Amino acid sequence: MTLYIVPVPIGNLADITRRAIQVLESVDFLVAEDTRRSARLLTHLGIRKPVMSYFSPREKEKSAAILKRLAHESCALISDSGTPVISDPGFILVREAIARKIPVVPLPGPTAFVPALCASGLPADRFLFVGFPPRKKGERERELRVLSAVPHTMIFYESPRRLMDLMAALLQEFGDRPYALARELTKRNESIIRGRLENYPGDLEAEPLLGEMVLVVGGRPAGQTASQDPQINTREDILLLLEERFKLDRNRVRSAWMRKS
Repeated sequence: MTLYIVPVPIGNLADITRRAIQVLESVDFLVAEDTRRSARLLTHLGIRKPVMSYFSPREKEKSAAILKRLAHESCALISDSGTPVISDPGFILVREAIARKIPVVPLPGPTAFVPALCASGLPADRFLFVGFPPRKKGERERELRVLSAVPHTMIFYESPRRLMDLMAALLQEFGDRPYALARELTKRNESIIRGRLENYPGDLEAEPLLGEMVLVVGGRPAGQTASQDPQINTREDILLLLEERFKLDRNRVRSAWMRKS
């Protein structure tokens, strides 16, 4: 039938759209990352629907059962918060639905990185959504070394317990740059801290690092020397690594780079 991609609030339940509610009421069943969290939202909306769980690392296995039902039923894919597929499970299901010619209908709606970028005070005409950086220190430093040459604003997701490690690594690899940390967006304790990387320990010292974190960091300033890593000391090397890590189209990256740098 049809697979709907339905964004849900990232905090404030009033952010659910009328169309999202209509779709949730009309579909035959729902697919959710965490059925316990989705149950709270559905109870709030007064909606009773069958819910199937869909989470990493069992996405491929779960997709088979969902696709079988999609042959004759309609379904809404939701996440714990925000827009499904963005740093959340869903890509495999969407890809397989497209391959089977099942209509995929995306709804617009809440996502954490867009309001964080808009309120950051940093350029938003071109940006790179990085998402969660690698957890391992060596892999994270290597990735940030590559990203240090990117001239566009960058957006990271990170957990509270790893945030300070990320900030330290960014200062080491990027040098001093402006940043904005959006915390608990749309919730009671929402705050946006703006500063410079060299001052981050003092900026965050008194802040409770809890909840969801979106970190927006300025791109490489004109005239700043890029990383001296010998493996990425040419533009072509950097473009190759960006292509490999983020699956970006190289011609599009090169075109944007030439316009900006």
